[in-house]
Amino acid sequence: QGFPLRKTHTSTSLTEGFTASQSPRIGMSPAIADFRYRAPLMPRMHGNKKYIVFKEKSQLFLYLSLLWLIIIEYGRVFRPFIKERTENTKNRIWNRKEGGFMVRIGLLTSGGDCQALNATMRGVVKGLANNVDQLEVYGFMNGYKGLIYGDYRMLTSQDFSGILTRGGTILGTSRQPFKLMRTPDENGLDKVDAMKQNYYKLRLDCLVILGGNGTQKTANLLREEGLNIIHLPKTIDNDISGTDMTFGFYSAVNIAAEAIDCIHTTASSHNRVFIVEVMGHKVGWLTLYAGIASGADVILIPEIPYDIDKIISAINKRKERGSGFTILAVAEGAIPKKIAALPKKEMKKEMAKILEKYPSISYKIAEDIQKETGLEIRVTVPGHTQRGGSPCPYDRILSTRIGSEAAKLILEKDFGYMVALVNGKIKKVPLEDVAGKLKGVDPECQEIADAKRMGISFGD
Repeated sequence: QGFPLRKTHTSTSLTEGFTASQSPRIGMSPAIADFRYRAPLMPRMHGNKKYIVFKEKSQLFLYLSLLWLIIIEYGRVFRPFIKERTENTKNRIWNRKEGGFMVRIGLLTSGGDCQALNATMRGVVKGLANNVDQLEVYGFMNGYKGLIYGDYRMLTSQDFSGILTRGGTILGTSRQPFKLMRTPDENGLDKVDAMKQNYYKLRLDCLVILGGNGTQKTANLLREEGLNIIHLPKTIDNDISGTDMTFGFYSAVNIAAEAIDCIHTTASSHNRVFIVEVMGHKVGWLTLYAGIASGADVILIPEIPYDIDKIISAINKRKERGSGFTILAVAEGAIPKKIAALPKKEMKKEMAKILEKYPSISYKIAEDIQKETGLEIRVTVPGHTQRGGSPCPYDRILSTRIGSEAAKLILEKDFGYMVALVNGKIKKVPLEDVAGKLKGVDPECQEIADAKRMGISFGD
């Protein structure tokens, strides 16, 4: 192997050929005593064992000195890491019994924030902490970005104290488009490989991911890559397939409905038409529920393309009945019927033209109504207030139940699922069955039928 072997001693005994002063001590390793074949610092076989054979005692001394220096250097380099691990052990969430049942998980929140993210993470951690001997929780900062670039910290019990009613997310969040996950970053980093490396580096038993549709698709990708994943459905849009309800939805409904409630008094005082724009690019659950809850006269959602003439007709009918004001709850993804009938590419081009001219679709609707009726129109956009504030009691309960079920799955080592609410019960749903599927509003659903019976117009 690069070093010539020279036969220098032919004795068959390990001690033969030594003087009394050179005779090896009892228990001395054959590595020191055997001088039959030598190649400086070169491994060779003695039966089934491998030893290092030395030419002279000076070489042995040099070898041991080198080994000692390596040990000292190793300690200097790795001492901070060892110290950090020791301190981290002290900061474990739960440490009832040294050497007992140990669980190590990662948490991340990705996509748009909502009111019940903290409550859900609290549910997961409390569900585990009360059922294991030792628990370590690593929080990845700012969504998948933290998992990709190794930005994380060990969380303690203090991090989860008092956050049941706190909105937003203690970990921060960001949007990392699923379609770009396989695309290297500006420095050529393989994002998927980097996420896997950080997962294995921390020796996680499971990664719990809280997020909406895009987040869910990446979670399923990581599951396919062999990681232990549990997804918890978060979105104010309630558009995740496989679950009847997502946490954050009802809190957003409360805020949007309250915004429309506040508009009622000023609208009736001035006899104006008010348009309240509610969040929802692709689905209209939030606008539908907030509109019904607040008594909106017209509700426009993406699933039901609107006819501006039908909207004007609804306004005129109210005027004939003596109602001088009208309130429209409009989803930001509402679309005119004429444009919706176009092929997908042409439809996107036409909608892009509208958004170049107007801040949003609500302003185009306002202009169209004003041209036809001459009425005074006002547009109100609650915007990101719908994501903020404290979670409502319903979301606190739902989040706690979802978090507790996630803890149960981790304890049972049952991974690859989304935790869902189905017919009032918390259940596990295979992630591969729901990832990437959008749950839109069925135009024939009972909620819409009930609303139409009450005289609410959907512009169709």
